[in-house]
Amino acid sequence: MAVNAPLVSWLEFLISYTKICTLCYTKSGVIRAKKAMKLIIQIPCYNEAQILPKTLAQLPRAVDGFDQVEILVVDDGSTDDTVVAAREAGADHIVHLSRHLGLAQAFTVGLDACLRLGADVIVNTDADNQYPAEDIHRLVRPILGGTAELVIGDRGVGNTPHFPAHKRALQKLGSKVVSAAAGFEIPDATSGFRALTRKVALETLILSNYSYTLESLIQAGAKRVRVAFVPIETNPPERPSRLFSSIRHYLLNSGVTIMRSFTLYRALRIFTVISVLLLLVGTAIGVRFIVAFIQGKGAGMVQSLILAAVFLIVGFMTFLIGLIADLVSFNRKILEEILFRIRRNDTAATPEHQGPPEV
Repeated sequence: MAVNAPLVSWLEFLISYTKICTLCYTKSGVIRAKKAMKLIIQIPCYNEAQILPKTLAQLPRAVDGFDQVEILVVDDGSTDDTVVAAREAGADHIVHLSRHLGLAQAFTVGLDACLRLGADVIVNTDADNQYPAEDIHRLVRPILGGTAELVIGDRGVGNTPHFPAHKRALQKLGSKVVSAAAGFEIPDATSGFRALTRKVALETLILSNYSYTLESLIQAGAKRVRVAFVPIETNPPERPSRLFSSIRHYLLNSGVTIMRSFTLYRALRIFTVISVLLLLVGTAIGVRFIVAFIQGKGAGMVQSLILAAVFLIVGFMTFLIGLIADLVSFNRKILEEILFRIRRNDTAATPEHQGPPEV
């Protein structure tokens, strides 16, 4: 019996196509070509020539779930041999800032460099070897499992023996305040040991010059990013903290960052609360004056009437400011979306043809 050759060829094509679709069909129901996954570990540095080689030597060069693991060092205008130490210790990429811009800006520049280098996941760690490198595997696991987009290493600040008692108390208090601003429970707000997806990195916009930790968490809450916390250990300190030079310095800078972020992402809420408090005080004083006036005692309480009017007017104006700020926030969201699209297109070229930005 003769077999129709075109029919056989068509059947073979259908069988091959079905096999390809079966192999490429994912749980989400989308057919995707398999992509090599790249992890970049970034380390912002400032005058870390002595400690950096030890930190780099402990970083993993292979992590389960990733085809490539690279290390990027951001030199924040160091005056010592940090760049030389990073190069000799085997860093794959080095971004050198011409002047000292601060930890927050160094972190942002590092994210931009990682995106340009084609990172799918970015891990940020400190140069002072505070965080154990072996915990990187645990840090990226929720992202690989699809349960989180941003993962923070939770040091258990309330029970960390390396931290002084006053620092532990301030860290716990700060975490509660940031939790209220972000809208979700945050056990360790100041941990710099974190992993984030490419999309979250593209959306991250840090305005503070002090630290990125608090602002990025509040921003993540506003954008409804899926955040997870992984318990980690910490190494004994190699040197005193440069961000925590004094209690006054820490409270001032952290307070300003939290207040700015809160009013930026929760403007209507915070101004409404202030407005209601002012209106209640003004109403209470006004009612007191009216009662006294009805009783024939209002002649000597004109000051109360003036004070009530002041509180009521200021309360109403505060609410209007909140409404205006809320309307401005819509414009900010549009600008953030434009920035996201620009950054995505800017970093979408083939990674081989790109490198860290010149700064």
